[in-house]
Amino acid sequence: MLLAQTAFETRMLLRNGEQLLLTVIIPSVLLVLFSAVDIVAVDGPGKRVDFLAPGLLALAVLSTAFTGQAIATGFERRYGVLKRLGASPLPRWALLTAKTGCVLVTEALQVALLSAIALALGWSPHGLATPQGALAVAALLVLGTAAFSGLGLLMAGTLRAEATLAAANLVFVLLLLAGGVIVPLSKFPAGVQRVLELLPVNALSDGLRSVLQHGAGVPWGDLGILGVWSVLGLAAAARFFRWE
Repeated sequence: MLLAQTAFETRMLLRNGEQLLLTVIIPSVLLVLFSAVDIVAVDGPGKRVDFLAPGLLALAVLSTAFTGQAIATGFERRYGVLKRLGASPLPRWALLTAKTGCVLVTEALQVALLSAIALALGWSPHGLATPQGALAVAALLVLGTAAFSGLGLLMAGTLRAEATLAAANLVFVLLLLAGGVIVPLSKFPAGVQRVLELLPVNALSDGLRSVLQHGAGVPWGDLGILGVWSVLGLAAAARFFRWE
């Protein structure tokens, strides 16, 4: 039942044109555009794509695990889909697990597509050459997914569907601009930087950039921030999520 529901959730997502625009097309277009055009100054050595690719991978996780999941779940809750599924033989924990599985499958497709585009643009990832670097990237993506999933489900399970739609899209745009995805945090005032550094999207993009652009070791600080957001988000979602 769990595998069947995961496959169903994935098919529904991939058939949704609006969700595909948000999760696949926008990150891909931004990667190509900002790599080719000198619009925003980037930090660090190497090509522009070396800075942008890790940030756009973080944006892909944000768009799928948070924005897309919050909107879809919010409207399923409004139309009574969650209530009916909750009364089916499928346990409620399995339904939420299936949604998480759908997110992971979609993210795997996103990472493969964005990596292929970035490599075609001349991206040279450094950290993947070692097992430690590969494990660090995997840990960052998993913890980032957990953090954004918890926050997305919390929003979908507590707000009205229309409010979730507006809030999720607003948060997506704000984090795109101020989350270290495209615009380096060094462009912001020092006081603002210290606040933005605690955001999960910045921790994810900064951790990925540390490994993939600079070839650094395990970014324990960024992993710690994501771990805290994961615990808080998932705990709050489990506590306050309303099925109807």
